[in-house]
Amino acid sequence: MEQVAKYFSAEKGESILFFSVGLIAIILAIYFLIKLKQPFYNGLSYSLIAIAFIQIAIGITIYIRTPNDIIRVNQIIQTEKEKIQSEEIPRMKTVLKNFVIYRWIEIVFALIGIAMFLYFKPITVWRGVGIGLVIQAGLSLLLDLFAESRGKTYLEYLQNLN
Repeated sequence: MEQVAKYFSAEKGESILFFSVGLIAIILAIYFLIKLKQPFYNGLSYSLIAIAFIQIAIGITIYIRTPNDIIRVNQIIQTEKEKIQSEEIPRMKTVLKNFVIYRWIEIVFALIGIAMFLYFKPITVWRGVGIGLVIQAGLSLLLDLFAESRGKTYLEYLQNLN
């Protein structure tokens, strides 16, 4: 049960990181829009803000649900161990499959951002959008890779409970 608390506590910690990255992106974007007022920085702001809202939503959702997840899984382990096979392991397999989808989306966003940066002229809105996509996709990808690694370790723990 220590593994359960460890996994979900790490998830909760990373949810704070996701939220923080999103919040910092919004603050930077607002600064760029209000103070710098240049096409490149406006474009950068647009992509920072767009992805920041997703990061904040993910961070808040995971943070809020984590305490209940710890209670739910510990209760299953203590009283209904068969539900590990029928509920928690399938849930984690779905979570890990979703990480593959997220990874590809993040890679596509980063590649689109790189292409925009290379294609459009300097100091344009679209070049700014491209850089913002690269930054946000890269940060999201990095955080998701850590989460996926933890998820795999947690799944192995669950599979070895029987």
